[in-house]
Formats: sequence, C-alpha cells, structure tokens
Amino acid sequence: MPNMHQIAARAKVSLGTVSHVLNDSAKVREPLRKRVLDAVAALGYQPSELARGLRRKKTSMIGMIIPDVTNPFFPAVVRGAEDVAFANGYRLVLCDTDNDPAKETVFLNELRGYRPAGLIVIPSSFGDLAAQVDGYRKAGTAIICVDRTPRRWDGDSVTVANEAGAYAATRHLIELGHTRIATIAGPLRLINAKQRLSGYKRAMRDAGLIESHGYIQEATFDKAGGYAKANVLLHLVPRPTAIFAANDMIALGVLQALRGAGLQCPGDMSLIGFDDLELAEMIDPQLSSVSQPGYRLGASAASLLLERVNNPSGRAQRVVLETELKIRASVAAISNGVKPSFAKQNRVRNSAITAR
Repeated sequence: MPNMHQIAARAKVSLGTVSHVLNDSAKVREPLRKRVLDAVAALGYQPSELARGLRRKKTSMIGMIIPDVTNPFFPAVVRGAEDVAFANGYRLVLCDTDNDPAKETVFLNELRGYRPAGLIVIPSSFGDLAAQVDGYRKAGTAIICVDRTPRRWDGDSVTVANEAGAYAATRHLIELGHTRIATIAGPLRLINAKQRLSGYKRAMRDAGLIESHGYIQEATFDKAGGYAKANVLLHLVPRPTAIFAANDMIALGVLQALRGAGLQCPGDMSLIGFDDLELAEMIDPQLSSVSQPGYRLGASAASLLLERVNNPSGRAQRVVLETELKIRASVAAISNGVKPSFAKQNRVRNSAITAR
C-alpha cells in the first residue's frame, strides 16, 4: 500500500508539503498541490482516517447505537441521521444492541477507541447510559440521546411528545363511545413508555373513567409482547372494547391475538398503535396510529450533535417533536356507547386528527 514518502518522491516535493495538502493544514502553492494530488491519484493512496483522528484527537466518524434493527421504526431514524451526517462530511457507523445493556456497554467502550466526533444513542431498555458517558465527555466527544432518554440524563436529546400523542389516541377512543379501554404499555423502565402510559391515564381521568383492574399491561416493544398481553386482556371479564398499544409492533401482536380468538377488529375490538409505521396502511384493517416523525428524529439529532461538536460547552438542549393521530379502519364507534364529556378541554394538546 502506497505511503506519504512514496507520494513525496513521485511528486518531487517534501514530506511536509504532502502532509499539508492531505490534511489541509497549511496553504500550498497550486502547482505543488496539483503535483501531490496527481501522485495520490496515480498511486491509489488512501489516507488512514484513524491515523488522522489520532493526530487530531477526533475522527469524522459518528457512532449510532440503536436497540433493535429489526424494529421497522428505527431505520427511518438512522436514515435521517445518516443523511445529515453525510451532507456535513461525517460518516455514520451503526451498532445494534438487541436491547442488551451488556452489549450496549461493549459498543460504548470499543467506539471510544476510534475517537468518534460524536455519538447518537437510542438507549436499551435496561442500560444506564448516564453512568458510562463521562469518558466521552472528558475527551470532548458529543453525545445525544434520541427517541428516549435514560435515567439521570442531563445532556442533549431529541424526542417526541409521547404523553400528548397517547392522550389524543385514548381520547379518540373515548369520543367513539368506548369506556372499557385497555392499554398495552412498553417497558416502563423507558421514559417514552412511561409518558405514553401517562397520556392514557390522563385521558381516562379527564373523561371521568376509572381504570379497570388488569386493563393496564406492560409488554416488550415487539409483536410477541403485544400478542402475549392481548391474550391476557381478552380473558378479562368484562373484556375491553378498545386497546391503545404503545407502539405499532405491539398492535400487530394484538391483531394476531384477535384473529386467533376469532374476533374482529374493529367490530369486536378497536385498536390504535403508536409510531405510524409504513406497514400500518398495508395491513387489514389499516391501523390507526399516533404518527411520530422517525426521519426528523434522526435528522434533528444529527444536526444537534454537530452543533455540540462545534460548541462543546453550550447549554444542553431538549428538542421535542410533535405527533399526529392518524385515524384508519381499526377503530369504530361502539354500539349504544355513551360519550363521556371531557372536564378539561383546555388540556388537549398535539391532537390533530387526519382521517384516512
């Protein structure tokens, strides 16, 4: 593999001139610069980004850690982050933790050795990112959390209005006449799962409805979790007539359980998810869902990260993006349902409804 000494010999310039051209560390007269670049092209020289990073104490790499690459929501987040990173001369390296905090710790430890310019992290369900970032911060590496934040997090973050989105979904079911409304929450160690459960509870309280015993179930953020907890709900007496699922993968598990029990959606059970995945419009029935902007989450996180790279000592920012309730065929008014009145109309936020 060619090296800088060979480039210098071919271009008939000093090693320092080659270094200045390749690293843009000093102005070089155009004739000399052209000779160096021609030699680079002729020899097929590829500079070592890691070596550059060691000299500069930072590379042009951005690490991104996500909890589950198989979840259809996360690729859009990654794409948004990668587009912004690439447009600004950075390269994104992706790591998937499988929601395993031990694996998350390994990635955090190993990435530090590559001197990344920054990290974009969607924390795992049981990780404690806040306890592991001191080394990065001491090295001047920017870190931002996206979609969810860990306990005791005091850094930058980009999330969505989870509580307001869940409130809008639950309120819509109530306005259709449903009073026996259950929810399948995500892992309640996660702040976004807690916020969505809080939105459900607030909508029930505002309508004067009491949460029935067993109507709140906690599940993993996947189809298997939704299926298992839906089967619990289907055996309750009285059975709920509507379910708010904390994400669309949980909602898919609910649909599977309904079909296995010979029940119809929305005839026997109305259902609303959260995420508005592309597949929400492709399944039967089309799934009503709280839409959160995955691509914008990633793009906003990358943009904020690059701001932090340029201004390490700036004040931490908490960006919260709005959600929107998309109504499709998975919900229906309940027969002879009595629509409760909301005592606190002025507390409705972020509840735009788009009929499809």
